[in-house]
Amino acid sequence: MEVAANCSLRVKRPLLDPRFEGYKLSLEPLPCYQLELDAAVAEVKLRDDQYTLEHMHAFGMYNYLHCDSWYQDSVYYVDNLGRIMNLTVMLDTALGKPREVFRLPTDLIAYDNRLCASIHFTSSTWVTLSDGTGRLYLIGTGERGNSASEKWEIMFNEELGNPFIIIHSISLLKAEEHSIATLLLRIEKEELDMKGSGFYVSLEWVTINKKNKDKKKYEITKRNILHGKSVPHYAAIEPDGNGLMIVSYKSFTFVQVGQNLEESKDEDMSEKIKEPLYYWQQTEDDLTVTVSLPEDCTKEDIQIQFLPDHVNVVLKGQRFLEGNLYSSIDHESSTWIIKENNSLEISLIKKNEGLTWPELVVGDKQGEFIRDSAQCAAIAERLMHLTSDELVNLGSNQYLFSVIVDPKEMPCFCLRHDVDALLWQPHSSNQDDMWEHIATFNALGYVQASKRDKKFFTCAPNYSYAALCECLRRVFIYRQPTPMSTVLYNRKEGRQVGQVAKQQVASLETSDPILGFQATNERLFVLTTKNLFLIKVNTEN
Repeated sequence: MEVAANCSLRVKRPLLDPRFEGYKLSLEPLPCYQLELDAAVAEVKLRDDQYTLEHMHAFGMYNYLHCDSWYQDSVYYVDNLGRIMNLTVMLDTALGKPREVFRLPTDLIAYDNRLCASIHFTSSTWVTLSDGTGRLYLIGTGERGNSASEKWEIMFNEELGNPFIIIHSISLLKAEEHSIATLLLRIEKEELDMKGSGFYVSLEWVTINKKNKDKKKYEITKRNILHGKSVPHYAAIEPDGNGLMIVSYKSFTFVQVGQNLEESKDEDMSEKIKEPLYYWQQTEDDLTVTVSLPEDCTKEDIQIQFLPDHVNVVLKGQRFLEGNLYSSIDHESSTWIIKENNSLEISLIKKNEGLTWPELVVGDKQGEFIRDSAQCAAIAERLMHLTSDELVNLGSNQYLFSVIVDPKEMPCFCLRHDVDALLWQPHSSNQDDMWEHIATFNALGYVQASKRDKKFFTCAPNYSYAALCECLRRVFIYRQPTPMSTVLYNRKEGRQVGQVAKQQVASLETSDPILGFQATNERLFVLTTKNLFLIKVNTEN
C-alpha cells in the first residue's frame, strides 16, 4: 500500500446560512396511509453469541426496507415466507397491496444461524440478493418499472461461506464484458484475539463476470478480502470498479484469500489493527490522556516529564510516549494520577485556550481520540476514507447517514459540521476534489443530537427535507427554508424574516417497532413488523 496522502473536505460557503432562524414547529397534518402486510417482515433478532457493539451496528440496527433508487417511489422488503415484496406508489389515494416479485429458494426458517436477507439494486435491470445463509444471488429483473418486461430470474447463485449482508454493488460493461461487483460484510470470530472483543469485521469484494454474449454463465473472477476492527459507517465500490471508499472508526487492510490475518499484514498494518496504546480527549481548556497500566505497575514505575512543547512518559523503564506536542501547554500546571481502575490519567493544560488539537503528539499514531465525554464508552467517532493511496481524517465531524442521490454515483454521506449537517457527494474520478459539498441542513447536526431514541436518519434525494425516526412510533421531518406567504418580523433584530424552516412530527398508529425507513422526494416509507406506512411529505415533484 502506498503512503496515504492527506485530503480535506472543502465546504462551500454559499451553501451555509449563518443567519438561520431555527426550525418552527408546524401543526399542519401530514397525510399518512397504512397498509397491513400479508405476512410479517423477516426480522432476525440478535443471538446470544452476537453480543458486541459491532453486531448491533451491523445487524441489530439493520434497515429492512430497501428503496429502489432507479425508480421513483418503489420500496421492497422480505417477509417471513421468503418473498421479496414490492410497493410502487403512483397515486397515494389508490394504494395497492405489496406484490410478490421473487421468492427465495431457501427455507429461511431451517437455518438457526442466518442473518437478515439483504437486497441491493445494482442497476435498472440487475439486483444482488443474499438470503442471509451465506448464499449470493445475482438476479436479472428486466426493466423493473415496466410490468411487461419485468421478470426476476436467477443468473448466478453460489454459496460463499459464512452468512453476510450486502452493503453495495455496481454493474460494469467494458468491451462487451458484463460484470457485477458487490461488497459483502461479515463479523467473524477471531480465536487468537484475547484482549479485544474476540471478533473482527470482514469486507469481501466479489467480482462476477460473463466473458462474452455467447457464454451465458456468470462466474466469480475475483475475491478480495479486507479486515478491520469496526463496522464501517459507509462502504461503497467506486463507479469504475477500481477502488473502494470506506468511512470507518478503525482502518481496514487487504488480506489474501485463505490466509490468516496475522500472516498477511506487515508490521505497519498491525499497528492499525491492534488496540491503541492510549486514549485522549480534549476540552477548550485542557487535554486528558488515559493509559491502561499493567497489573504490577506501581507509582514508582512511572516517570513523566512535562515541558512547554514536549512530553515524555516512561513506564517500568520503557519509553511509552515521547514527542513534540501539537501546541504549547502550561507544563507547571499539568498533572498525572493513578485511577482506581488501574489506569493512568494525564492532564495537560492548554496554553492557547479554545484551540482544537487534531493530534496529541505530532506524528504519533498509537492513540485514539475520544471526541467528547458522552462517547467515552463507545471510544469515539473517527471517520476516514481509505483507498489505496488516499486518507482523510474527519476528526470530530460526526457521521450521520448516507443516501443515494444519483444511483449512477456512489452514495452520498452526511456529516455534522459544527451545528449543521452537510451532505457530501464522492467523485472518485476527481482526485483534486474527491468530495463535493452539495447540500446543507441548517442546525440539524445540533437538533439530531437531542434525539436520544433515534433509529434511522435520512433525507430526500433532492435535499428538500431530512427525516429521522425513533425506535417506536414517532417520525420527525425537517424541511429546508421556504419563502413566507405572510410578513414575519424578528423581534430581537427588528428585521423582516423572508423564509422559515418547518419541523413536523408524525405519530404512527402502531405499537410495533420500526424496522425500516426510506425517503423519496415526495414520501416517507416506514416499515414495522406487520405494517407499511406512507407519509406524504411533498405534493410537488
